[in-house]
Amino acid sequence: MLTPSSNTVVEPLTSAMAWPLYPDVSVHFGRFRVTRIALDEGSNSQFTLEPILAAADLLADAKPAIIAWNGTSASWLGFDTDDRLCAAITKRTGIPATSAILSLNRLLAEMGVKRLGLVTPYTRDVQQRIIANYAAIGIETVAERHSGRSDNHSFAEVTEEEIREMCLDVAQARPDAIAIVCTNMRGPLIAPELERQTGIPILDSVAFTLWGCLRETGVPMDRLAGYGQMFVSGRDQGLCAVPAQ
Repeated sequence: MLTPSSNTVVEPLTSAMAWPLYPDVSVHFGRFRVTRIALDEGSNSQFTLEPILAAADLLADAKPAIIAWNGTSASWLGFDTDDRLCAAITKRTGIPATSAILSLNRLLAEMGVKRLGLVTPYTRDVQQRIIANYAAIGIETVAERHSGRSDNHSFAEVTEEEIREMCLDVAQARPDAIAIVCTNMRGPLIAPELERQTGIPILDSVAFTLWGCLRETGVPMDRLAGYGQMFVSGRDQGLCAVPAQ
């Protein structure tokens, strides 16, 4: 996993979620500098290829089966940025690559999501860019909540209770799924409870990045069923109809 340098959520929560798969699966991490999220040249320059590839080079020494960019920048910069990044990582290291947003988009396609609820910590302009990018691929954002933050480290300060309230708010629009888009938000551990409460799939970024890695490498995910419907076998027969409890 490649993660922003100021992210404090990805490592502990991914490791906790993946623990039931050990020793068949282990997760390893590399960082490159990302401290601020905004729509300006200074922020965008954090995602140039060379620093990311340098971090990928070090991860490659551990001989992983896959390298994932565990960040959501492509949601506002454009989905093609992750296509290019993953191709560059594979060319550089010889290792297959994926990302948080490529994993989310694959999951949304498999689920047939057309009406999306969106929860993020970002500022309004970043949020609107994300909404526009999903509209361009035929997914309407029917409800959204955002925290108005730009400091990447502060995203982890959004509490689980705040995330829960944002998800419950957008759930009132009855989207096909709710995406918590930011790998520095503390959503993965509360997502299963929210699925039971709302009857709506809750797709957290930390969780769907792990899902994407396991999917790409062919690792069975049933041992992670407690972390949400995305990890349940046969979810394509029923993921969009999680029973409310």
